[in-house]
Amino acid sequence: MQIRVLGGRERKRFDALMGKYHYLGEGHPAGDTMRMVAELDGQWVGLLMWGSACYRLKPRDEYIGWTPTQRAQRQKLVVQNRRFLLLAERGEQPNLASHILGAAVRELPRLWDEAFDYQPLLAETFTDIEAFEGTCYKASGWEALGHSKGFSRHRADFYVPNERPKKLWVRQLRAEAPALLRAMQLPAECRGGANSDADGILPLHKPQIESLHEVLSKVPDPRARNRSFRIGAVLSIVTMAIFSGHTNLVQIVRFANRLRNDQRKELGLPRFAPHSSYRKVPSYKVFYNLLRKLDIDAFAQCLSAWLAKHSGSLPAALALDGKFIRDTVGIVCLVDHETGVPRAMAKASKKEGEGEDCEIKAAQRMIENQCDLSNTLTTADALHAQRRTANSIVARGGDFIVQAKDNQKTVHCLAAKLTQNISPLLPVARKHTDA
Repeated sequence: MQIRVLGGRERKRFDALMGKYHYLGEGHPAGDTMRMVAELDGQWVGLLMWGSACYRLKPRDEYIGWTPTQRAQRQKLVVQNRRFLLLAERGEQPNLASHILGAAVRELPRLWDEAFDYQPLLAETFTDIEAFEGTCYKASGWEALGHSKGFSRHRADFYVPNERPKKLWVRQLRAEAPALLRAMQLPAECRGGANSDADGILPLHKPQIESLHEVLSKVPDPRARNRSFRIGAVLSIVTMAIFSGHTNLVQIVRFANRLRNDQRKELGLPRFAPHSSYRKVPSYKVFYNLLRKLDIDAFAQCLSAWLAKHSGSLPAALALDGKFIRDTVGIVCLVDHETGVPRAMAKASKKEGEGEDCEIKAAQRMIENQCDLSNTLTTADALHAQRRTANSIVARGGDFIVQAKDNQKTVHCLAAKLTQNISPLLPVARKHTDA
């Protein structure tokens, strides 16, 4: 048996066969799409269409265990088997369906890499429980995760009940695929797929968004009273964009434009027209003018209080780093290593210098405002290799890993001397002498 990707001239035949024999029809491409054919002795015996995975599936997302931010960024690494058509008569060739599925899954990562420059890690599909048992999927190593709720997507932000729940199946395309999908670093051959737009997928759940909007609405608004966009909505969008990994105004504006209409409504964004149901999002100018005039200290205090309230337990690893959007906004953050969500934030105006608003001073004040850093490892770059910073972390029960460079000769020489005979990250047995 041979599994291959169809060329352009063969697509017409592929679509015609799907439209004639598949109970769902030929289907429509969505995102990165691949049409496959299985050939046996030169004859077409099976057709498969692969495309983008569902935005949100509770059983699948729980199976992977990834965060909302990871899901938004890595959506492309899950592909969906949208159509599978067996061209042989039932019973003519036993086990042919499972044989085709098994061969297709083995070839999928390589063929996908050749077509789109990245390898997916997980495959998903649905079977109609009223018509099919899904035996061929089970026989070829797919795992059943449960049933859908029976809704069909009617438009971008609206779903209608179809009263036909389907069984969800998943297949790992590599060993330990769920662990890789939620890992800090993806395999090199998968990183090209970690740039999903994931329209309408937010890094927070609905109750969290509501409480965030309520808290940020209390930040003093420096703009004139005739504003169209309320400060709580604008700052909520900025915050969620930063949580999703966006670091400049252009990316924040793009994030805002990807919000679904129901999400815009929840944030209280204005209508396009008095009787229109569609909502506007802030423009680049709106974001720029607000952030340029904003009291960053008040914003950071409100956001830090909200983060502390929703953090649950203190993360096991935090990263200390500063982010600057040109000369408009500067903040320094303590960020959860695993999720990328900030634990605390503070205003910063300069990366270096002796001023009280420079990144070093702002970071030290922020750490000193933390009550407890027990069982927590804080990492930072060489800018924060400061005695006060290290002492503040240790005084609150934490540990730290900080880079040391040649420009801090005393610290660098001492660190090199102490670690000269120690293997990196491995313990060394110490000799004990009796007193």
